[in-house]
Amino acid sequence: MSEKAIVAKVWNFATILRDSGVSYTEYVAQLSYLLFLKMESERESIGESSKIPANCKWERLINLDGLELESAYNAALAQLAKSEGVIGLIYNDAQNKIKEPANLKKLFVLMDSETWLGLNVDVKGAIYEGLLAKNATETKAGAGQYFTPRVLIDSIVGLMELKPNMEVCDPACGTGGFLLSAYEAMKAQTKDKEELKRLRNERLCGKDITPLVASLCAMNLYLHGIGGEGGIIEIGDSLSELGNRRFDRVLTNPPFGKKSATKILAENGKVKSQKDEYNREDFFATTSNKQLNFLQHIMNLLKIGGKAAVVLPDNVLFEAGAGEKVRKKLLEDFNLHTILRLPTGIFYAQGVKANVLFFDKVATSEDSTQKVWVYDMRTNMNLSLVTSPLSAEHLREFEASFCVGAMENRKESERFRSFGIGEIKQRDKMNLDIFWLKDESLEDLENLPSPKELSEEICISLKNALKEMEQLELSNLNSS
Repeated sequence: MSEKAIVAKVWNFATILRDSGVSYTEYVAQLSYLLFLKMESERESIGESSKIPANCKWERLINLDGLELESAYNAALAQLAKSEGVIGLIYNDAQNKIKEPANLKKLFVLMDSETWLGLNVDVKGAIYEGLLAKNATETKAGAGQYFTPRVLIDSIVGLMELKPNMEVCDPACGTGGFLLSAYEAMKAQTKDKEELKRLRNERLCGKDITPLVASLCAMNLYLHGIGGEGGIIEIGDSLSELGNRRFDRVLTNPPFGKKSATKILAENGKVKSQKDEYNREDFFATTSNKQLNFLQHIMNLLKIGGKAAVVLPDNVLFEAGAGEKVRKKLLEDFNLHTILRLPTGIFYAQGVKANVLFFDKVATSEDSTQKVWVYDMRTNMNLSLVTSPLSAEHLREFEASFCVGAMENRKESERFRSFGIGEIKQRDKMNLDIFWLKDESLEDLENLPSPKELSEEICISLKNALKEMEQLELSNLNSS
């Protein structure tokens, strides 16, 4: 059976579970729980050892039915959640969301019909990524907000000059897209078994604040043959502390949303929000702006000579106060050499205007930013998730302009321009939201109707809507 056929098979069952109130994200989580048990069972059948307790094993659960299966499965999830290593992470806070025993049994049978261990790592990984992608497109909540287009991830990774011995971090790892792409790029460069083992179990590091998403990430990596010994993915708030580890590369897309806030109970019994401002000694600006905090965190995570690529919204480029302080530090103590202005319509969070900032951590101020190159891939680019999604072809020109390993050969073009550090420092608040192309859509503004004509059209539309509502109310009264 092909990858697409297997994805379609396991995904079609989601339509049945939706009637039971199971969300798409919960469905993918339930698949993860069962898939891990099934694969451990297949390993045992060929003589390998398993850390799954006897009462939680697939062979026991698949032979149960009805309430007996439901009770045993609930108990198994609770027990597995207390395990150590990758098992504990995948089953962290795991709960059975499928409340109808008949549907739970159908899901067991569905998983049992395929021999997953017989599939190679790439196929298993592709199937699971297909489910995550499907989940992201089918729901506005859940995994969608963590899903960065794979073509964008692969393009960014391809520009980062990765080597197999490098340590790579994603402090907002979501379902693991950046880590997987980095792993594939590094794996392709060596056949040394010990090097590959270290790459699978030591070189990559990810963290996510949402337990369910971290579990999905751990399962995604596991199916790609990564992190079987555990320790790669953590659940937690990356911004709470810097930690002791530094990295050669940081690749990430921190969560969208400008402010951080914690819900607290006030003395009067009402719930109120309290801004989260991280008072870390290594931060040079105190702010509740999540993206500015992530940017500071990433700057401090890098080793000297390390490189970062970070997807950030426009406000980071122009916000005053803390934003200006962070930009000043980035320009003066790092080499911010490239900004990619991304087109709108490529993320599941609608209307987001985002950029990719590429910067290096330098040893001396002499190596800091001299020129910032801006590639405008946004102006006059009409993309959407469904009708015109971002493709690898869209990124070809930018990749060629980037001049990996030979930035001195860069040349300006219609969409690619450089701005000297002196010029940038003269801009109001060191504003890096730089654009120069004429937006063709704005030309239509000259042909707009007069304000009087527009107001008349609005009034007519409102009157028609009121008439339709009145007719609907009369119809309802007559029918009753």
